[in-house]
Amino acid sequence: MDKSKSSTTSSATSAEYSANVFSAVSKQAITSATVEASSGDFRARPRRIVQNFLLVWLDANIDEGKEDFQKSLAQLRKIFVTVEPFTDVGQCVDYLTSIDDQKVYLITSASLGQMAVPLIHDIAQLDKIFVLCSNKDEHKVWANECSKSICAQLTKATQSCDHNAIPISFIPKRETSEVASNRQNLDQLPPSYMYSMIFKDIILEIDDDDDDDDDAKSINTLVIYFRQQRIPEIQINFLQSNYHQKSPVWWYSKSMFLHSMLNRALRLLDMETMIKLGFFIRSLHLQLKQLHQEQSSNFQQAFTVYRGQELSQQDFQNLCNSKGGLLSFNNFLSTSKKKEVAMNFVNDSPHESTENVSVIFIMTIDQSKLSNSNTQFAIIDKYSAVPSEQEILFTMHSVFRAVEIKQMAENSRLWEAHLTITDENDPQLSTLTDRIKQEINDEGWHRMDKLMLKVGHFDQAEELYNELLKNASTESNRAHIYQQLGISKNDQGKYPEASKFYEKSLEIKRKTLSEDDDALAPIYSNIGSVHTNMGEYSKALEFYEKSLKIHGISLPTNHSDFASSYNNIGGVYTYLGEYSKALEFYEKSLKIHEISLPPNHPAFATSYNNIGDVYHNMGEYSKALEFYEKANNILKISLPPNHPSFAISYNNIGEVYRNIAEYSKALPFHEKANNILKISQPPNHPLLASSYDHIGLAYNKIGEYSKALEFHQKPLKIHEISLPTNHPAFATSYNSIGGVYNNMGEHSKALEFYGKSLKMTEISLPANHPDLATSYNNIGTVYNKMGEIDEISAHESIDDDSDA
Repeated sequence: MDKSKSSTTSSATSAEYSANVFSAVSKQAITSATVEASSGDFRARPRRIVQNFLLVWLDANIDEGKEDFQKSLAQLRKIFVTVEPFTDVGQCVDYLTSIDDQKVYLITSASLGQMAVPLIHDIAQLDKIFVLCSNKDEHKVWANECSKSICAQLTKATQSCDHNAIPISFIPKRETSEVASNRQNLDQLPPSYMYSMIFKDIILEIDDDDDDDDDAKSINTLVIYFRQQRIPEIQINFLQSNYHQKSPVWWYSKSMFLHSMLNRALRLLDMETMIKLGFFIRSLHLQLKQLHQEQSSNFQQAFTVYRGQELSQQDFQNLCNSKGGLLSFNNFLSTSKKKEVAMNFVNDSPHESTENVSVIFIMTIDQSKLSNSNTQFAIIDKYSAVPSEQEILFTMHSVFRAVEIKQMAENSRLWEAHLTITDENDPQLSTLTDRIKQEINDEGWHRMDKLMLKVGHFDQAEELYNELLKNASTESNRAHIYQQLGISKNDQGKYPEASKFYEKSLEIKRKTLSEDDDALAPIYSNIGSVHTNMGEYSKALEFYEKSLKIHGISLPTNHSDFASSYNNIGGVYTYLGEYSKALEFYEKSLKIHEISLPPNHPAFATSYNNIGDVYHNMGEYSKALEFYEKANNILKISLPPNHPSFAISYNNIGEVYRNIAEYSKALPFHEKANNILKISQPPNHPLLASSYDHIGLAYNKIGEYSKALEFHQKPLKIHEISLPTNHPAFATSYNSIGGVYNNMGEHSKALEFYGKSLKMTEISLPANHPDLATSYNNIGTVYNKMGEIDEISAHESIDDDSDA
């Protein structure tokens, strides 16, 4: 796809068009043309997408103040929460190319469509294009003649989008039969499955006592959230006024934003939205549970239900590989007893896109095969907003065994997947899930907060802990919340604030506990972590050793808390440049993990990453890369894809490639890390500063010095906001900038920044730290170059004189 753009202007009224009001354009039918689009300085609009889809409207004549436009917009916003109008092709194209994981539907005037379509045809997220083809005023045509027709098509398309977006976890047969120590192909199991399952368990445990006041409070909180997400007011009012007159099943089956929002939140593990909708998820599950019990006589005999779904090529391959294995639908699952209903959700036309594969799931439901009551399902026709589909709705995480996958004899474009319901699970995943549950063991919303910290949603965790703090009834409860707020602030890179919360927690605990009580060990470790992050390594070591001493009194020697302490102490020695000591502690930590944790636990990734750091700092790059890649493989099977730990992992791998001069490999890893951090961290987080520095180093190595300087200057601004003025990170930034000026031949500037780096290193690190040697070497290199230049200049002067 050609994304280059140059300036042009466009008009929607410059040509005559056919009398047809609109046409829905198939992307496959469009041929390319050479079109220049505007390169207007487009700035991405701040947005939070709450559905699996959005609408873009491109028309040079859009006037948001006109009544016709507002009428059209109101019609569209009954379907789409997000409607983005554009009058400029270039800005529209830039916006479309920024979309990551939403389906996009485009309405365009014919004139701008002619320019835009060749530029956007290959954008994977673009699903359908509607072209207004009229020589009349297009907004009046839209408002008066074609809004119903287009809206009907858009409604059907978006319903299919939601229907197909339900996430499925595939567990091949070989994994379910292998022992838990074998990690072969575990990367096929998305960690979001495990965390959403834990979320469901927590949300179902939280007891609101079915109090009407609590329910009303939840609705009011949800209404505030909906308004923040720009949900149309008319839809919010409808839900608020009628919520208690309808059942949860009715609201779930109603074609409106609530279903889309829930679907997307569960698919992307959007914890903020999931928590806001938690009471609704609980209510829907409980209604299905009640209906299941009432309808139990209908389920005595085995029966069949159907579901049509479009799968991506990758998901279809995973399905084929899962024959004999397990499938889990990680959302509420809609099925029908009528096969023709399922067929409405698949494409069987040979003219449609081949990007997806059309599958009819044929599911045998035999309740006698279920040994527990976790799998709830019910016939919902009497309660549904769409009562004619003979729908059977299953609760979240229903599990099926894949029996057979084959092409349909009567239509080779369609595939049949025969499934049987089961309550089996993957033993490896169950072991890891049980371990994570132990680690977040607490009550109610406190447990939810720990889950959010696990998956890297630090801002939401802080918000919830602040609410819990308001209702804390005991000093012990307050001490616990202060500690958790400290963890949240520390992970956000707000170290002074974290330190204050930890000190508050410690002050309360010391009032009632002895100095060697095991409840103090975690808080000492936490305080040590803040000192580490602030570059205060001797203080950090003092607190880590306090924590370790308490563990020695109260815990067995192979307890996982020892592993954490050894890991923390190893980290300090790494920063101090004492790599043999660091490696010793990291290996002690790893040995305990091997005894006490399941092999796919994220703590292994931490150990592998840290050992990789030591080898990297020692210049043993092949060993470092080996451990970094082992860490990355563990992260893929144990954490959600945008967790900050992935950014650290990608940066480390990129750094190794940079140091072995494979710059084309290094830069993509650094950019992947940067993209994750922009999503998962606040803009002034120290990890983001480090990421910018890595990108700058890569650009410096490939000779793009202006870009390198641009990226090296960003961390300095972040450090000034988030770190103490004597933090070693300043030395790193100064050194990086000095390196760029050195390569540019600006030796005086190089010396200036190398000098700043040396001064900061002398202040913040011990006298024998390897970074000091690096600083001295860099300065010496510049002086050496300057001496060579002076010598060359002198020779040139002598030659000039002799020639004269």
